[in-house]
Amino acid sequence: MQALRRLTVLTSTIRPIKQRSRAMATVAPSHFMATSGETEPVWVHTEPYSNRPKFSQLKQNTSADVCVIGSGIAGIQSAFELIKRGHTVVMLEARDAISGESDRTSGHLASALDDRYIEIAKLHGEEGAKLAADSHKWASKHVGEVSKELGIECEYRQLPGYLVSMYDRQTQGKDHDKDVKDTIKPEAKEATNSGVPSDFREGYAIKGWDGKPDQRDATVFADQATFHPTKYLVGVLKWLKEQPNFTCYTQTRVMDVKEKGIELLGIGKKTVVVSTQGGSEVECSDAIQATCVPLQKLSVVAEMEYNRTYCIAIKVPKGYVEDCLLYDTAEDYKYIRLTHCDEQNDYMIVGGCDHKVGQEETTGRFAELEKWTRERFTKAGSVDYAWSGQVFDPVDYMAFIGLNSGMKHTYIVTGDSGNGLTHGVLAGRLIADEIEGLPNDWGKLYAPSRKASLLKSAGSILAHDVQIQTQYKRFLQSDIKDIEDLQPGTGGVLNPTLKAPLAVYKDDEGGVHKFSALCPHLKGVVCWNGLEKSWDCPVHGSRFSKDGICITGPAKAGLSPVDEDGRAMQAEAIKA
Repeated sequence: MQALRRLTVLTSTIRPIKQRSRAMATVAPSHFMATSGETEPVWVHTEPYSNRPKFSQLKQNTSADVCVIGSGIAGIQSAFELIKRGHTVVMLEARDAISGESDRTSGHLASALDDRYIEIAKLHGEEGAKLAADSHKWASKHVGEVSKELGIECEYRQLPGYLVSMYDRQTQGKDHDKDVKDTIKPEAKEATNSGVPSDFREGYAIKGWDGKPDQRDATVFADQATFHPTKYLVGVLKWLKEQPNFTCYTQTRVMDVKEKGIELLGIGKKTVVVSTQGGSEVECSDAIQATCVPLQKLSVVAEMEYNRTYCIAIKVPKGYVEDCLLYDTAEDYKYIRLTHCDEQNDYMIVGGCDHKVGQEETTGRFAELEKWTRERFTKAGSVDYAWSGQVFDPVDYMAFIGLNSGMKHTYIVTGDSGNGLTHGVLAGRLIADEIEGLPNDWGKLYAPSRKASLLKSAGSILAHDVQIQTQYKRFLQSDIKDIEDLQPGTGGVLNPTLKAPLAVYKDDEGGVHKFSALCPHLKGVVCWNGLEKSWDCPVHGSRFSKDGICITGPAKAGLSPVDEDGRAMQAEAIKA
């Protein structure tokens, strides 16, 4: 279900979105230290960046039982589980705390998985589907338990989830009936069999859907949940900061993770050394790469697809729309949920419109989401927030959580497959269990070294690899013919004949800044993302701020400046 969504890009005729009323003026360099895009997610409405805990940069060597790399939900939850079990933990973050994709999600805590149990069972069997359900159900409830234990008010609540047809009962009756027969009813049966109580309700429509499109009939999933993700993460991180066995360093970019020593047949013990860009090292017994995608060349990196995804937050009167999670069956599927706005209104978060990173135009997505929403919910008000994020989709639907292939003490968490929040939470328990040598049945489902389900997906992997290889065509392409073609506040790749391609950014005052357009990961030529004002690699999804700072891996470092203006701009961003 998280496969590539191909949409016709619509020209927006809607009024400007309030929170983006800067008229596309470029934000300060420090903005990309707090989040991974130019736009702002709805979560800052009640939890501003200024509320997040602050930490210093690592400037000397240190040691711990476990080094956690990354301060999103997977990293914070892993640290929480380990700290509670008595381990010493050092957390490293390349930018500010909680600056990655965890603050750009839609806040779903679902055991009704995006990829659907009817598909999961085909690749992982009935046992695998039950393990998936069990682990995500646990994660969803665990967030509620932790928020209660630590006294975190994060809007956590359980609610129903609904899967509805993408087709209109009145105008697309045959397609609607087929969709119900082939997908919606079977998913109710398979989800229930896997352990997620579900039932099909003929003619059901959620409260508030009062527009013309008639997509009634739904599979109803019990005991789903939602919350305010950054309120939760800020609360847990503040608790961690108070613990004597926890230390966090920000503005500390990890460049390498190596295992040293000899460990064979239970004899000897390897040590993990985590090296940073500033030269400092962390020596530890185990390391966890909780970085969205591991900082490595291939392996699991080649077994995932990388997609951009979009959300809007639109005002609706309190009590107008049922408090629920809702998804339709389209490949470019839409989904909704609610979060607090003010005394009179909630925000309805509406998301979807995914596409491969760096391979399609980013504009027009918000207009599509707004149009879809207003057709169905006639009392919807203003769109106040609109943002995009990134999802990492394994070809066999399950995240990669556990020991990295070929390693004995280095663990990874990647492949959210649209359910990154619950994947991150369950990863904390699973990896803590594996570090302590405790049995956990989830391990065989999520093991990065698994083979059977990936072999069943060999065709998808091959097709994906072929498609990725075609992206190197950008070595023969140039986005602009001349730097003068660029408008202030925009960028583009200039590919001069017989010279290396340049990523050229023109700031709001007309100053020109040049960087290498080659992604440091595998030398793909980046593309300009006009919505987020970032450089996005179409090969394996690495992303860089307009200043060339790496904001999403698998690249470890940023784009190299090639002129003094580029160097000055990047230095200012790093200093910020």
